[in-house]
Amino acid sequence: MAQYFEVHPDNPQPRLLKQAVALLEKGGVLAVPTDSSYALVCHLDDKAAADLLRRIRGVDDKHHLTLLCRDLSELASYARVDNRQYRLLKSATPGPYTFILEASKEVPRRVSHPSRKTIGLRVPEHQVLQELLALHGSALLATTLIADGETDPLNDAQDIRDRYERLIAAVIDAGACAQEPTTVVDLTGETPALIRQGRGDLARLGM
Repeated sequence: MAQYFEVHPDNPQPRLLKQAVALLEKGGVLAVPTDSSYALVCHLDDKAAADLLRRIRGVDDKHHLTLLCRDLSELASYARVDNRQYRLLKSATPGPYTFILEASKEVPRRVSHPSRKTIGLRVPEHQVLQELLALHGSALLATTLIADGETDPLNDAQDIRDRYERLIAAVIDAGACAQEPTTVVDLTGETPALIRQGRGDLARLGM
């Protein structure tokens, strides 16, 4: 049975978030709010948890997972970032953007894209998730919470619990999210390439 943490969206209770972090440390998969939609997250270094996350989401190992980072300095430890890329990242973080970058050696090989050695990274602009990341102390592996066979992300925390209560360890309920995906930009080429237009404004990236 999934635990249910109802937290304040702007001033989340640290006691509840610490309980959620403890579940992550034990290999649990959590449903958490972000600045785009609810997401599934787990510990980056836990292979069994990552495999469960993929099964719940209904994707294989070729599906790009994302690393949620607290800030730009943490992001830069998981990716190879040159000066040009860093300036662009700085202009758009935190925010509803996912950036495809070349993975560093800090990223387990099993979670980077198998053929390209790339990884999706983002710094979310959501108070609850930021505080969860701070308490956890490192990046979390994540994927948008879209039910298998559906196209729109789930946005109601109680509905998420009802659907997945036997599969996930907990749901963090901070109210409804924007329910719009992140804007995805590939930074591995000579110029930034738009992969998906989402909530993030391209003007902020100079695109």
